Amino acid sequence: MIQDPFGIFLALSASVFLAVWLERNYRFFRSLSAGLLCLLFGMVLSNTGLLAGEAESYEQISNIWINAAIVLVLLNVDLRAVLGAGKAMLAAFGLGALGTMLGTFLGTLALAGELGAEAWKLTGQFTGTYIGGSANFYALAGAFETDPNLMSAALAADVIVTSIWLAACIAIPALLRGGRSLDPVPSGKGPLTLEQQLNESGESLRMMDFFGLGAITLGTMVTAQWIAGVAPGIPSVLWLTTITLILGHTGPVRKLRGAPVLGNSLLYLFLAANGARSLISEMFAAGPTLFLFAATAVGVHGLVIFGAGRLFRIDAGTLSVASQANIGGAASAVAIASARGYADKLLPGIAVALAGYAIGNYLGFGMGVLARSLLGA
Repeated sequence: MIQDPFGIFLALSASVFLAVWLERNYRFFRSLSAGLLCLLFGMVLSNTGLLAGEAESYEQISNIWINAAIVLVLLNVDLRAVLGAGKAMLAAFGLGALGTMLGTFLGTLALAGELGAEAWKLTGQFTGTYIGGSANFYALAGAFETDPNLMSAALAADVIVTSIWLAACIAIPALLRGGRSLDPVPSGKGPLTLEQQLNESGESLRMMDFFGLGAITLGTMVTAQWIAGVAPGIPSVLWLTTITLILGHTGPVRKLRGAPVLGNSLLYLFLAANGARSLISEMFAAGPTLFLFAATAVGVHGLVIFGAGRLFRIDAGTLSVASQANIGGAASAVAIASARGYADKLLPGIAVALAGYAIGNYLGFGMGVLARSLLGA
């Protein structure tokens, strides 16, 4: 069994490399996503006895490296782009966010007894990820100190439900007779998707980029911790988000290359480490209930965004793209727009999805605190 920190990091890094390589080269693994593969590979390594199930290395990744990943990913968010998203897309995204909050709230009320004492934490995390993305899920998990086994089961349930909803959003516009095809975006001429930004910087990473981003990331983490110590009523992750969003809108910072790639790499490493800390028996024991919780959150979200959206006369294509911007993130929003031929909805979909990353931590934290007070946890 590997317990040495260097051996553990080597195994986790190799897992991430293999996951990304499989996703890039094989359609089947692409449908699973590199993130899920990282989680699964980590689980295999620990549950077969190759890696230790508990180690200081995992704690470092979960408590330190994940905050660095959050900073690097959020530096890519440009809130000014939301102004160009259009009223319809903004309204649809807002309806989707409200539907998500209502869905996680109802899911908590219905399943709190089965989910146990940490039900309120899942309320916040699923709210964050179904308004923003995975970075919000991980950030809130750190703020709430969610049990690793419960988190791994929640991630597995999230992947399944998100995949089902992606397929549904492709079909719904046609079912509502709002799916009139537009000219598809020519290959190579569309905007850069978030997936491409996260995996390919498009330019070589310079030394000044690496150390500039390193200084910004470490400085933001230290500052957020210091402010949280002075004002203990607000967790450091919210200060981390706020400081990062401010810095990300300054000219010198936006000129630095490679932040999304580096941030996503750390997120994948975190997933592999989280999988290594997880016991399969405990994951499957919690799985069915968590799947129902995630399905409730997404189901209510769907009823609200498509029901209210149609009442407000928002076209089904916009609603589908906005829904995926909520549930699946920018990459899924672009996938829907491309699959249905909604060339005019590509950039607006990316804009509102990136805004979701920015507000996900705030709304998720608020919903978690609300659920905790109602449940008396």
